[in-house]
Amino acid sequence: MKALVAAAALALGFPVLAQEAKPLDSSRKELSIPHEKYTLKNGLEVILSVDRKLPVVAVNIWYHVGAFNEVPGRTGFAHLFEHMMFQGSKHVPDDVHISLLEQLGATDLNGTTSFDRTNYFETVPSNHLETALWLESDRMGFLLDTLTPEKLQTQQEVVKNERRLGTETEPYGIAQEKLWQALFPTPHPYHGAIIGSMADLEAATAEDVKAFFRQWYAPSNATLAIVGDFDVEKTKALVEKYFGSLRSAAKPEKPQVAPVKLAKEVVIRHDEQVATLPMLSMAWLSPAYFTQEDATADVLSTALTTGRASRLYKRLVLEKQLAQSVTASQQSLGAQSVFSIDVVARPGVSTDTLQKEVDALLDEVRKNGITPQEIARARTRYDTQFLSGLQSIGGFGGKADVLQNYNHFTGEPGYVEKDLARYQSVTPDSVKRYAQEYLRPEARVVLHAVPPPQAPAAPKENK
Repeated sequence: MKALVAAAALALGFPVLAQEAKPLDSSRKELSIPHEKYTLKNGLEVILSVDRKLPVVAVNIWYHVGAFNEVPGRTGFAHLFEHMMFQGSKHVPDDVHISLLEQLGATDLNGTTSFDRTNYFETVPSNHLETALWLESDRMGFLLDTLTPEKLQTQQEVVKNERRLGTETEPYGIAQEKLWQALFPTPHPYHGAIIGSMADLEAATAEDVKAFFRQWYAPSNATLAIVGDFDVEKTKALVEKYFGSLRSAAKPEKPQVAPVKLAKEVVIRHDEQVATLPMLSMAWLSPAYFTQEDATADVLSTALTTGRASRLYKRLVLEKQLAQSVTASQQSLGAQSVFSIDVVARPGVSTDTLQKEVDALLDEVRKNGITPQEIARARTRYDTQFLSGLQSIGGFGGKADVLQNYNHFTGEPGYVEKDLARYQSVTPDSVKRYAQEYLRPEARVVLHAVPPPQAPAAPKENK
């Protein structure tokens, strides 16, 4: 469910609600999103959902390609194309895609890349829907007509700078990359960061990039969602006009990858060069997105670190005052997920001390699970966030994004009731079983990111 809430909803910082608050009934009609799904002759999936609350329409395209679809030595291509798709196409001048939409009054205009997909979206006034569809179809069908080595080089430098800022000079950035790569050893397609390695970004050629586009950016590997105030029959005609004549291609096959299993604990001790406080990270391989265990992991992560009453926050931050911050999360992915705990130490506290405390608390969970009250709070939090996202038709976590997310991972845009039912099925015993089976000490990566000792300040001279 996290991916449905997305960054915009999470930024609201929802509090943990009172214990007596009841989770929403997952069968309530307002949780469903009426929609129609059909497929063009060239393979493009189309999802339509009418919402007439406001005179606006969300246009949202998912290409079913991400870092998971890359090969060793060619990492970062999916994210690189997220940039290239805004650079102009055959009938759209260079670097005007965004400005054209903004002049029309577009909002929620963005593109993002994950391990499992790449998406592009915008919300426009209803009378400008045709323009938005034209822009999206032109870059889907005619991007390569204007792709030059100069354009590629420009975006390579932009992405390399993003990597410098987001990984190499980010506190704990290199350390977290080491942890991730230990979880997914090469040649697993999750091994490389979404942004790619610096060497691969530098080595990419125009022909490499064109070949990647031809393979993965075909209509047969994309889904177009349109949500908002529009006439269905007129919109179907517009979709056919702008997308129906684009080249047809066989739908590319997903990589077939065996699940990774850690046979023993992996310990990484990293000399942290950017952050000034030690950090302990623990990570385990966890079941894939939309499995029952994935929802159980979400509930457990909430019980551990969301709110002042959560177990790890209460013990490490409030009571023992050993940590500046503590977070737990289930990063839900299509092939295999990751459950992680990150603790930033207070000055003078070692990561070894933090590990003893975290392990002691996890032992309690493996032995006794968590309480029904903790589960109820987690359910209420997710229901609240989910409903908050559905107040918007576009953007992160809006209706178009929800339909796309369900369609991408389950093939059912209307998967909402089945999704929320996973959370209703979580019990204290299922949390205990999850912790026992997946959060085993011998099946994890433990990262100690420790800065060099601070030199004592020189004494002031008396004058």
